[in-house]
This record gives sequence, structure tokens and C-alpha cells, in this order.
Amino acid sequence: MAILIWPTIWQAMHNGEKALIRMRINKYLSACGLCSRREADRLLEAGRVSLNGKTAENGMQVEEEDVVCVDGKKVVPLTEKTYLKLYKPVGIVCTSDTREKDNVIDFIRCPVRVTYAGRLDRNSEGLLLLTDDGSLIETLMRPGNEHEKEYEVTVTRVLTSEELDILRAGVWLEELNRKTRPCRVEHLEGTTYRFVLTQGLNRQIRRMCKCLGIGIRKLKRVRVASVKLGDMKPGELRALTADERRSLEAAAAKTALDR
Repeated sequence: MAILIWPTIWQAMHNGEKALIRMRINKYLSACGLCSRREADRLLEAGRVSLNGKTAENGMQVEEEDVVCVDGKKVVPLTEKTYLKLYKPVGIVCTSDTREKDNVIDFIRCPVRVTYAGRLDRNSEGLLLLTDDGSLIETLMRPGNEHEKEYEVTVTRVLTSEELDILRAGVWLEELNRKTRPCRVEHLEGTTYRFVLTQGLNRQIRRMCKCLGIGIRKLKRVRVASVKLGDMKPGELRALTADERRSLEAAAAKTALDR
């Protein structure tokens, strides 16, 4: 399903002769599939973005005829979006830095520049969404939006009811100086548990378990928002189905309405 950038994301203000089309520069960079709006703000603060040959500042408006460059290279809005899901195997690193060995970008060899929404550490596996839709990434990644992420976690021993209560209520992470949000933790079988989080702190489940002296044998993400891993195999890459795209768009739209 193609998503047209110019007629749908840009807002036209007619002056009777010609449509004057404008967009904030951070949103423009996101529409180019370059990054999220938050990352675009950092690029602007670092002075890496120019507008018509001059250093750009956050809040500037981009019009249809303007030339925007990042690090001297012109960027333009995409006319069609790419939405992929990958079963990330253990050992692949979630980074866009292609100098990093075993990075996910080289692993998927996608002809379109995409970014992942919600990283998995090297030793974790499972569902990874990749897209050039910066607005969607922004929606999924923003902590306040509380989109669910579901994991199947195999630990080194059976957890006690007290430990389950502590994990569900939230755990103080000393190294991050914050407490995790309440989450769902359910026993599946043996020493495998389902964790459903609404935040994505760095190595969150591993840190939570470590605080209670719980070791992790396997950590697999099986769902992000409404998209499920399903029967995919490690290393498999698929395009999202039309239904999966619509469900993500609906979730993003609901988030916008709830703000």
C-alpha cells in the first residue's frame, strides 16, 4: 500500500493563485525516512542540516521547492513506504552503524534505507519491525504512548509468587536510576514466562531479573503493538501484510487522538 507524502502529510494553504505547502523541518526529515522526529531534532542541534544552503534550525518551515541537506547530501520525501518484520537471530546487533560487525542493516540487505522500531540486544531474538516511516517509529518508540511489547523469557529456575509480584509491580533499576512501570508477567510452562511491557528501557527484562538474582537462558520478543512474530524462523524477513499495516496505523491514529 503506497502512502503518498506530499498530498497526505503536507498541509496546503491556498492563496488563490498557488498552493503554499509547508512542513516543520524535523517532520520533513522524518517523512524522508531518515530518522524519527526526535533524532531529527538532534541532527538540527548538531548543525548537520542545511536549508537552501544555510544551517537550519528547529522550527523552520520547509516548502515544496526548498532544498534540505544532511551532512551535505540532499534528502527528499519518500513517495512509498516500506514496512518489514524480521525474526532477529541471536548474534545480530541492532545498529545502523555498518562499521559494527553483524549489524542488522547489512544482515537484511534492504535496498531501501530503513530503521528499526525498538532494538533487541545481541543475545536476544525475535520480532523486529523495520521501516522508513519516521512518524510510525516516533509513535512506537515514544515512552508516553505505552505501546505493548510481548516477550517469552526462559529463566534459570521457577519463580516464586513473591518474585512475580515484584516484577509485576515494577523494579527499581539502580544503574538507570528509575523504577520500571507495572507490567504483566505470566507463567507459560516450565521456567518460561510471558512478559508484556509498555516501555522499552535498555535491556529492561534482563535488568529486572538480575535485580532478583534470576538468570535468563532465552529472551524472545513475539509481539510489538498489534504485530506478531507468528511462525517466522530465525533470520526470516517479510513485508508486513495489509492488515498488519492497517493495525499499526490505527494504533498510531489512536495515540494521536489520546494526546
